[in-house]
Amino acid sequence: MRYVSTRGRAEVLDFAQAMMTGLARDGGLYLPETIPTFTREDIAALDGLPYEEVALRVITPFVGTSFSQDELKGAIARAYQGFDHVARAPMVQLAPGHFLLELFHGPTLAFKDFAMQLIGQLFQLALAKSGDRVAILGATSGDTGSAAIEAFRGLSNVDVFIMYPHGRVSEVQRRQMSTPADANVHALAVDGTFDDCQARLKDLFNDHEFRDAVGLAGVNSINWARVLAQIVYYFTAAASLGAPLREIDFTVPTGNFGDIFAGSIAKAMGLPIGKLVVATNQNDILHRALSTGEYRVGTVEPSISPSMDIQVSSNFERALWLAYGRDGAAVNQLMDELKSGGFAVSQGALQHLRETYVSGRASEDETTEMIATIHAETAEVICPHTAVAIKVAREHLRPGVPMISLSTAHPAKFPDAVEAAIAVRPALPAHMADLFDRDERITRVENDADKIKSLILERRTV
Repeated sequence: MRYVSTRGRAEVLDFAQAMMTGLARDGGLYLPETIPTFTREDIAALDGLPYEEVALRVITPFVGTSFSQDELKGAIARAYQGFDHVARAPMVQLAPGHFLLELFHGPTLAFKDFAMQLIGQLFQLALAKSGDRVAILGATSGDTGSAAIEAFRGLSNVDVFIMYPHGRVSEVQRRQMSTPADANVHALAVDGTFDDCQARLKDLFNDHEFRDAVGLAGVNSINWARVLAQIVYYFTAAASLGAPLREIDFTVPTGNFGDIFAGSIAKAMGLPIGKLVVATNQNDILHRALSTGEYRVGTVEPSISPSMDIQVSSNFERALWLAYGRDGAAVNQLMDELKSGGFAVSQGALQHLRETYVSGRASEDETTEMIATIHAETAEVICPHTAVAIKVAREHLRPGVPMISLSTAHPAKFPDAVEAAIAVRPALPAHMADLFDRDERITRVENDADKIKSLILERRTV
C-alpha cells in the first residue's frame, strides 16, 4: 500500500512511514493511492463480531507490509482493552430510526481515543524496530491533546508537546492535559485560537531542519493513521443496523473534518452510506463552504462546544484532493489562496463534494435547547457537540433510512454547559474522580513559532 501527498510533490511512502511522518514535506496530507473495497459479503460478515476483529479486518488492507498480522492484532487488542464498554462503540436509540453512537468510552472520554490509543501502540512497534526517538507535537481544540498524552505518557523514547488555545477549552479538558505527572508530557497554553495552534504546528513541520533535528512526529488528524482508525466504527455501527442490505445515514459534529472524512472513506470502501451530514456550531465555515462554494475564513467565536471552534479545517484538504480528481497542483493553488483568507471551490469539485456531504449548523441556543430536549425525551445526558449533531441530524432524517448521530464526548467533559441546560451536573467516571484535586503543570507560550521551537529544544530529552 502506497501513500501520496495531496499536494503531489512529496515522496511516496508506505503506511508506517506515512504514520511516522504525519504532515508531508510538501505541506500536504497523506492518503492511500488506492482505496481497498469490501464486498457485500465482507460487510455482512462483520455483524456481531467483536470490535477488535472488525478493526483488524478494516485496517489490514491499508497497512501493507508495514506490520505483520500478529503485530497489528496485538496492537489493536492493547489499544482497546482500557475501554469501559465491551462493545467499545455501543449504540442507543433516541427515536424510531435515529440512533446515537457512543464514542466516549475510552480512557479520556472522547472519540479521539479510538485512534490515539491505536497510534500509540503502532508508534511503539515502529520505534522499537528503528531505535529512533521522537518528539510528538500536537495541536488540540480540546480532546486530541488528552488522548495523545494518555497514549504516549511515560514512554522512554517519546516526548509529547501539546498546544491548546489558552482559555478556550473546558476545565476538564485542560486538566486532562495538565495533570499527568510524567516527565515526557508538556502542556503548552498558546495565546490564540486552535487555528493559531494548528498553524504553528504546520510551521514547525515545514521547517525541515528543525523537524529532522528533533525527530518531530505528528498525531493530529493530519496523520492518516488517525483517520484510518476512525473508519472502523462506521462499519460496526452500519453492520449492526442491517448493512449491506440497507442504506445508513450518519451525522458527525465536525471541526477539523477528520471524523466525517473517515466516513467518506468507509463509503468508498463499499459501506452503503447514504447521507454524510456535516454538523457545525456557530463556527460554520464548512456549512458555508458546502452551501455557497466559498471557503472564507472568519473569526473564531468561542462556544459551549469548543472542540468545534475551528475556521481552518485541515482534513478538508483531503476531501478537496478527491473532489479535484487527485490534482495536487489544484490543491496547492487553493492552499496558497487560503493564506490570503479563502478560496472559491470550482463548480465541478463542489458538485463532487455535495454528492458526498450535506450540512447544517446549530446556534448556541439551539445546542443548549437540544441538550434539554434529549434529556426530557430519553433521559440521556449528552455533551454539547453531540447536541449539535442531533439538532442537524433531525433536519436530515429520511423515512426508512436509519440515521446514526455520533456522540463524540462524555457530557462530564463539559459540565457547565450541560448543567446550564438541564440543571444536572454530570459526574466524571471513577478513574477521573480526583481530577480537580491533581496538581497542574502548564507552560504559557506566545503564538510564535520560534518561541515554541526554543521551548521544545529546551524541554526534550536528548
